[in-house]
Amino acid sequence: MTLFDLRLQEIQNKLSNKELSVTDLVGEAFANIGKRDERVGAYLTLNEEGARAQAAALDDKLVSGEARGLLFGLPVGVKDNMVTEGLRTTCASQFLSNYNPIYDATVVARLKQAEAVTIGKLNMDEFAMGGSNENSSFHPVRNPWDLTRVPGGSSGGSAAAVAAGEAYFTLGSDTGGSIRQPASYCGVVGLKPTYGLVSRYGLVAFASSLDQIGPITKNVEDAAYVLQAIAGHDAKDSTSANVEIPDYLSALTGDVAGLRIAVPKEYLDGVDPKVKAAILEALCVLEGLGAVWEEVSLPHTEYAVAAYYLLASSEASSNLSRFDGVRYGVRADHSGNLLDLYLESRSQGFGPEVKRRIMLGTYALSSGYYDAYYLKAQKVRTLIKQDFDQTFDKYDVIIGPTAPTTAFPLGSQVGDPLTMYLNDILTIPVSLAGVPALSVPCGFADGLPVGLQIIGKPFDESSILRVAHAFEAHTDHHKQRPSL
Repeated sequence: MTLFDLRLQEIQNKLSNKELSVTDLVGEAFANIGKRDERVGAYLTLNEEGARAQAAALDDKLVSGEARGLLFGLPVGVKDNMVTEGLRTTCASQFLSNYNPIYDATVVARLKQAEAVTIGKLNMDEFAMGGSNENSSFHPVRNPWDLTRVPGGSSGGSAAAVAAGEAYFTLGSDTGGSIRQPASYCGVVGLKPTYGLVSRYGLVAFASSLDQIGPITKNVEDAAYVLQAIAGHDAKDSTSANVEIPDYLSALTGDVAGLRIAVPKEYLDGVDPKVKAAILEALCVLEGLGAVWEEVSLPHTEYAVAAYYLLASSEASSNLSRFDGVRYGVRADHSGNLLDLYLESRSQGFGPEVKRRIMLGTYALSSGYYDAYYLKAQKVRTLIKQDFDQTFDKYDVIIGPTAPTTAFPLGSQVGDPLTMYLNDILTIPVSLAGVPALSVPCGFADGLPVGLQIIGKPFDESSILRVAHAFEAHTDHHKQRPSL
């Protein structure tokens, strides 16, 4: 067992007993990165000098016996679309390859308050647009379970780093499944909170009505700790919800007796048979703990992917208009006039997938097409939310697969964007409804991890954490590690 296989509380106990130092933890992270990341490709920028200096300072605090933060000494990797003061933030795009922010995102500031140690910035699909992490303009990320396969996206670097032991935990962002899908593919825990629970201030926007930041960890208890540290109202974010933050750790009782589970038939139709078998087996485990489940219908699920890509691309078209080569980012050389500067900077700075979505979104918002596409997609979004609301009137949680298949081979879907988009068919409806969901490992299919998606009512992260923790306590899927 390595240091990073220990639960958070076990690490804190060893720090208290002087059996372990923060320098040891940070050293473990960089040692694993040195041995493995050339093959995995999870990191874009390392903060080794700063992290080791912070570790030494925290070790001094440990000796003095001062009060410690909730995440004291834990090495964290941050997805490269969250700004970090003095540490390069690229969004995995050539457009921002020289961007060094002058402030921290709110989540990064809260990690610092909790005394976690930022060890680097993690690879991703460019501007969070993609489901395989092959759209990074620097290099792809590979799945630690099988280096010939994708880790999922867009938070592929965040999930792969945890699976490979290259960080104790990471932060990712989820727009249509970008935390949960890579967590499923890489055999780790990924939590997308309710929209508005975690501040988006300092997150480079893809689709502002959908983007949400969340933790990726090795187990459910650690996810509860991280969520406790980063959740809460932020006056700097106009979409931040001013709600009371409960004690998420107190929800981890292991008791699910009498819990009412809805299993949408649409979430089991068309999925890989071995994935479906793992999901049904997981439901049997919960049933054995006293929960009851029934098959239900979420009838507007079939329209979710089409609605999502219209809405998300429209918002991306608007959000990415600020990248013009003038205010920040890489500026094209040899442009003859201002319009040429815009054209050449955006042509050189953006990759193919980003250009595809900008074009789709601009078309959907254009005169004559707004009502036919964008407005209709918003109406479908309302119907999808109503499906969830009606289901939650009768049930406590909704459960199904996180993804319809296990991780697919690198390069197999690069030339077929529509097939790539369909990999998010089970995560997108949750994002459109704005409700929380968590992916927890629930088995393997042909040696590759399968994720169980647990969906909750708005701001009821406690329930999905409770269910996932109870399931995890009676299985050992989350304890298995790739053989890197």
